[in-house]
Amino acid sequence: MRRRQTAEIANMPTWGKIMIEADHRYLRYALMVAERARDHGDRPFGAVLVSNRGRILIEAENAKHATHDCTKHAETRLLAQASRQFPRHLLSNCTLYVNAEPCPMCAGAIFWSGVGRVVFGISNDRLGQLVGQRSEQLFGHCAEVLAKGTHPVEVVGPLFEEEAAQAFREGLVLPAALAR
Repeated sequence: MRRRQTAEIANMPTWGKIMIEADHRYLRYALMVAERARDHGDRPFGAVLVSNRGRILIEAENAKHATHDCTKHAETRLLAQASRQFPRHLLSNCTLYVNAEPCPMCAGAIFWSGVGRVVFGISNDRLGQLVGQRSEQLFGHCAEVLAKGTHPVEVVGPLFEEEAAQAFREGLVLPAALAR
């Protein structure tokens, strides 16, 4: 996936610049939620759902280790709540901001929830370089999984990859029980 270049942004219509500024703001918020997950003793993953009017609807942090439930990724926790609270047609106009590229399980949940747009920080490729083989991982590209669906989901990322990587560098010093 190619990154937007500075020249492209400068030549963009005003609405495009506003969208990029909003993406940066909400992605940084997702990074903060991820740091909170780490502070609570879990892996640093965070997700934020934002309406098309710029209102934060829901935020969720990873709770996989805290709950001993392998499905409690930040995205799946957020999407379960969103599916209960909001109709699908509203979710199709929302953006999900996540500090890391959603795994294949989370990409499936994004598709089934009907969320129309995803913006992520660190790519799965870069995350794999950071965590190596220390823990079980199922790496795949979110955009590739979502492209196989019957309705479109826009995927933007990686953005702020080095900034997003910092939470994982710091998270690598977690107790051995959490490294599994």
